[in-house]
Amino acid sequence: MTILVVGASGATGKQLVEQLLIKKHNIKVIVRSPEKLPESWKSNDNLQIIAASILDLNDEAMRKHVADCDAIASCLGHNLTWKGVYGQPRKLVTDAARRLCDAVKTNAPKKPVKYVLMNTTGNRNRDLKEPISFAQKCVIGLLRLLLPPHVDNEKAADYLRTQIGQNNAFIEWAAVRPDNLIDEDQVTDYETHASPTRSAIFNAGKTSRINVGHFMANLISDATLWTTWKGQMPVIYNKSAAE
Repeated sequence: MTILVVGASGATGKQLVEQLLIKKHNIKVIVRSPEKLPESWKSNDNLQIIAASILDLNDEAMRKHVADCDAIASCLGHNLTWKGVYGQPRKLVTDAARRLCDAVKTNAPKKPVKYVLMNTTGNRNRDLKEPISFAQKCVIGLLRLLLPPHVDNEKAADYLRTQIGQNNAFIEWAAVRPDNLIDEDQVTDYETHASPTRSAIFNAGKTSRINVGHFMANLISDATLWTTWKGQMPVIYNKSAAE
């Protein structure tokens, strides 16, 4: 398969790319700072590095980059600095999803392209009317006011749910929701659920970035797993954290 990854220079994005390379896929990455990428990537014949800021690409370039792709994976996020949290672009994840999906739709591929979005357990799947406590609802309300990246994550998933939907001829999607992200060196046992099994605010679990990359890579590669989760927002926990 040919897979475009945006956000590949981030901590989770790098793990996803490594997992896709293990599976021998052909990978394209769009990154602003190629010099920050692992040296092994630069000499890998299965990996194409496109030096650009995703939102600075014009429509023609965007259509060209997605034209031969079987899947697109987004691990985009905001840097945890004052400028990254409160500066522009405030809707990085949402605007990238919209522009990439618009490019796919314009190309009108014969087979639907998979769009896999890394999201967060702090965002509810409104299709399932997931219940949350009043206290958690209050905290999330504050997050919406104080932290633009949280709103961006919500709107990106909402775009896929409501604008792409369940029956788009050109795009199928899934939004992966890890809990509190941690670093681990190896893939470990993890669990996936349709909805959170614990409070993202008051009883958060842990999810290793390498496990997120492993699950996203399997979603893209495994047709049976994709059938299970397409059009949904699976939650992933490290197994020890889910017990």
